[in-house]
Amino acid sequence: MKDKNSRVILQINERPRFLQWILLSIQHLFAMFGSTVLVPALTGMSPAVALVSSGIATLTFIIITKGKVPSYLGSSFAFINPILVAKSLATDPNSGVGSGDFLVGCFFVGLTYACVALLISKVGTQWLMKLLPPIVVGPVIMVIGLGLASTAVGMVTNNIDTQGYDLKYVAVGFVTLSITILVAVFTKGFLSVIPVLIGIVGGYLFSSFLGLVNFTTVLQADWFEIPPFTFPFIDYTPGISTRILLLMIPVSIVPIAEHIGHQLVLSKVVDKDLIKDPGLDKSMLGDGVATMFAALLGGPPNTTYGENIGVLAITRAYSIYLFIGAAIFAILFGFCGKIAAVLSTIPTPVMGGVSILLFGIIASSGLRMLVENKVDFSLKRNLIIASVILVIGIGGAAIHVGDLFSLEGMALASIIGIVLNQILPGKESIDFKQMFKE
Repeated sequence: MKDKNSRVILQINERPRFLQWILLSIQHLFAMFGSTVLVPALTGMSPAVALVSSGIATLTFIIITKGKVPSYLGSSFAFINPILVAKSLATDPNSGVGSGDFLVGCFFVGLTYACVALLISKVGTQWLMKLLPPIVVGPVIMVIGLGLASTAVGMVTNNIDTQGYDLKYVAVGFVTLSITILVAVFTKGFLSVIPVLIGIVGGYLFSSFLGLVNFTTVLQADWFEIPPFTFPFIDYTPGISTRILLLMIPVSIVPIAEHIGHQLVLSKVVDKDLIKDPGLDKSMLGDGVATMFAALLGGPPNTTYGENIGVLAITRAYSIYLFIGAAIFAILFGFCGKIAAVLSTIPTPVMGGVSILLFGIIASSGLRMLVENKVDFSLKRNLIIASVILVIGIGGAAIHVGDLFSLEGMALASIIGIVLNQILPGKESIDFKQMFKE
């Protein structure tokens, strides 16, 4: 153990030298940048707001966890499809869904995290492990990636202006994807951590060569510009839509399971049991409060980022000050009008190119969870649970009861998966009475 600690560059509470602080903080910023910006770009939200909200979310998380958990919080991929569906419903005057209702849904997602954190603080984590085993979470994660596959392919084939097939779009998507893959596979160290960012930059330059980028907005933008925040009661009237809540809240099981996994991995990386100190309840609460703040600003739900955990493992610099620095840089970038303008000019096929890889990786990570946990598909119960989740989630199955109740897609698949896991023979069910006695 001493040998391991002797190789650590910066311990969690160790303050780095100034130049070291700046450079390592920017590295964490780059690690999260591509994915955090991609989510709002795909959902029609503001990348600048997402950057600011991710910075505030990270600082909030650090405060709640008392500076003991070195993590960066960025935009969650799990809510891309629910947000797209919610915004689509808002355009239908007969749906009863308001334009800002999806942000209310995002706020309730954060509230769900907070409620889970409270329950963990009272009764421990065993119930959560039984409720969300790999056989449920793995297929749900696969649904997230595969359910977005058609979106990614459409972005690299269909010109949004002509609404038809465009060979230039295909070329840009292919080049962007190729660059991202080459960087991810054939580079080492820092570059291997930011293949998405490099892919986007490469695709952007190639798009410029083909004349697909209009730099007018970049030239006209100010260096300092307030992001287009969306505040409740000012920019929209909050409405609690049962349909939106049922669309978004059940999806929370994925980032919750992801959060647990990240804390376990991070504990191994920094050689400290973060599940006990500061506790999973504290880190989950930090995630929840951060997501609520993001929703109040008009940003997407947040989650801890595996990319930044990867940076920690590579650099062995665990200082919490690096994440404070990265969060401050993210906020400053969000208020830079030039950067926001550049982000708004990124062509659709560029984002589509990296999305093909990222959405595929999301699906593959669900498969990886099943493999690593040695889920036995020779057992009928496991085969049935996974099969039903995949078909219902990807197929977009839905249950509608008038305008009062609606459950569809990933949310419906998640709930059915949880229920099947509890009622099918061969699995010990959760003893709620005993749980609360403890």
